[in-house]
Amino acid sequence: MTDVRSHDAGACKRVDAGITRVFQLLGKRWTGPIVAVLVGQPAHFADLCRAIPGISERMLSDRLSELGAAGLVVREVDEGPPLRVSYRLTDAGAALEPALKELGAWAEQHLPE
Repeated sequence: MTDVRSHDAGACKRVDAGITRVFQLLGKRWTGPIVAVLVGQPAHFADLCRAIPGISERMLSDRLSELGAAGLVVREVDEGPPLRVSYRLTDAGAALEPALKELGAWAEQHLPE
């Protein structure tokens, strides 16, 4: 049995606060694919549903709301008829593009399908 009192807590590396915040948001299921679709161009809600197989409308709506609250996505109402809602990345959201491309390239090389 290990003596816990002799453990040097200062020797343990703590995770960076920025990394923690980014993965709390972008690490949620569906968030990365939503941002990846919007990197290319703004999209209507129905187009996002079609572009991300398996996501429910409710989940898409929830994730878009979270991304909006985080300042990464803007919701815009296109006056009709018909009335349509589109979503686009803010400058902060668009700034994720290089990181997403790097993660995608890393996944191609290191993660088996």
